[in-house]
Amino acid sequence: MRNSQPTPLDGSLAIARRRFLASMATSTAALGTLLARDGRLSLGQEPAFEPETGAGAALSELHHAPRAKRMIYLFQSGAPSQMDLFDPKPTMVDYFDQDLPDEIRRGQRLTTMTSGQQRFPIAPSKYEFEQCGESGLWLSELLPFTKEIADRLCMIRSMYTEAINHDPAMTFFQTGSQIAGRPSMGSWLSYGLGSMNDDLPTYVALSSRGSGRPSCQPLYDRLWGSGFLPTVHQGVKLRGQGDPVLFLSNPAGMDATLRRQMLDDLARVNQMRREEWGDPEIDTRIAQYELAFRMQTSVPELVDFSDETPETLERYGPEVTKRGSYAYNCLLARRLAERGVRFVQLFHMGWDQHFQLPVQLPGQCRDTDQPTTALIKDLAERGLLDDTIVVWGGEFGRTIYCQGALTKDNYGRDHHPRCFSLWATGGGFRQGMTWGKTDEFSYNIVENPLHVHDLHATLLHQLGIDHTRLTYQYQGRHFRLTDVHGQVVRELLDQA
Repeated sequence: MRNSQPTPLDGSLAIARRRFLASMATSTAALGTLLARDGRLSLGQEPAFEPETGAGAALSELHHAPRAKRMIYLFQSGAPSQMDLFDPKPTMVDYFDQDLPDEIRRGQRLTTMTSGQQRFPIAPSKYEFEQCGESGLWLSELLPFTKEIADRLCMIRSMYTEAINHDPAMTFFQTGSQIAGRPSMGSWLSYGLGSMNDDLPTYVALSSRGSGRPSCQPLYDRLWGSGFLPTVHQGVKLRGQGDPVLFLSNPAGMDATLRRQMLDDLARVNQMRREEWGDPEIDTRIAQYELAFRMQTSVPELVDFSDETPETLERYGPEVTKRGSYAYNCLLARRLAERGVRFVQLFHMGWDQHFQLPVQLPGQCRDTDQPTTALIKDLAERGLLDDTIVVWGGEFGRTIYCQGALTKDNYGRDHHPRCFSLWATGGGFRQGMTWGKTDEFSYNIVENPLHVHDLHATLLHQLGIDHTRLTYQYQGRHFRLTDVHGQVVRELLDQA
C-alpha cells in the first residue's frame, strides 16, 4: 500500500506550489492595479479623472465613477460653536438672560456640567455676521479669511449626532461607532481603495494644540486605528516635535546598504513564519518594514519646506514654519495630498469653550482661519481640489444657553449633539450652498437633518464606494463604516 504521508520531495513540492500560487495572486492583483491605472477597467461612465484602486486594495474596482480620490479631514476637536461662527441667530439678542423655553429643550439629555444648573439662560452671540461672496453665505467676523472662499463651501447647518460627550462623539465621527475598537474612516479607505504611492503611508494623522483650551480633550491613537482590519491600514501619525517618525534614522554604525541587507534577511525569516502559520499580520510586518525603509528618504523630503515659495509660506500665515502648528500641518497636508496620500486627518485641539468663550474662541479662529483658507486656495490653484474632498468640523455643537455665569461680556456653552455646522468642499460637493436649517435658538433642526452616517455615506460615494458594499467580516458579522444606517445625500453634490 502506498504511504499517504508526504515524502521530503512531496513537502518541497507543496511549499513550492504554495509559493507559486501566492506569487500568482500577487501578480494578478498587481496586474489589476496596473489595468485600473491605465483606465482599462470599465466603470460605466466617464469620471473627472482616471479611476483607480491602488496597491493592496480590497476592491478590485470601484462601485461607480468617483469624483474624488483622496480626502483631507480638518477635525476641530472640542466642538466649535455653530451660532458664533456659521449659524447666526440675531433674534437671540432680545432673549438675553431669559431661560430657554421648555418647549424648545423638550427634556433633552444634559451633560453633568449643566444638569445641576437651576437655570438655562440664553447667551446671544456677541459676534457680528455678514453675507459673503455671490452665494451670500453667512459667516462670523471671527473668520475674515474664510470669507474669501465662501463661494467654494458647501455649508451644512443641520448635522446631528448621537453622542453627548467628547470621547464617544469623536470616536463616532472617526469610526461610525461610539464604542472604541472599530476601524477609523481613513483605515476603511486604505482597506477599500489601497495606496496611491509607494513611499508614504496611505493614511496620515497630524495633530496640533490650539490657543483656546490647548489641554482640554486628549487625543487617542485609536482615533486613527485600524480596529479589526489588518493593521497595515492604521494611520501613521507624524509627530510635531523631533523626528516626524520615531526610529526613522539609521542607528550609529549602520548605513543604507547594511540596513537593506538586514531587512532582506528579516523578510525571508518572516516569510518562512508566514508560510508556517498563515498569519496575515506577518504580511503587515513585512510591508511596514519596507515602507519604513522607503520613508527614510521620502519623509525628510516631505517636511523640507525650502522648495515652497515665499508667497506660499506667507499665505499660510506666520506659524507655517512652526513644527506641530495647525498652519504647518495644513501645508503638510497639501504636500501629502500631491504625493498621493489617500487620507490626511488633522486634529486641532482647543475648541471646548465651556466658560470663557469670548476669551478663547478668537484665538482658536486665528489658529485655523488663515491656514484653512490657504489650503483650499493652494489645492485649487494646483488642480488638486477637483479630486480632493476637504471637510472642516467638530464632533458636535454648543448650546445657546450659558454654562456658568452669564454677563454681557462673557459666557460659556455646553455640548450640544442635536444640531451643529460643518462644511465640505472639493471632490464634487456643490459650492456656495447652505444645507439645512435650525430653529431660532440653534437648538433643534427644522429642515434637512443630516446624521453622521449620512455624511460618511456621502463621502464614500464621492470616492466611488457604495457604503453598503465596503464591508469586513469579523466575529461572524459583516461590519461597515456606516454600521446599518446612512443615506447618500445627493442634494449636497454637484450632479453635473
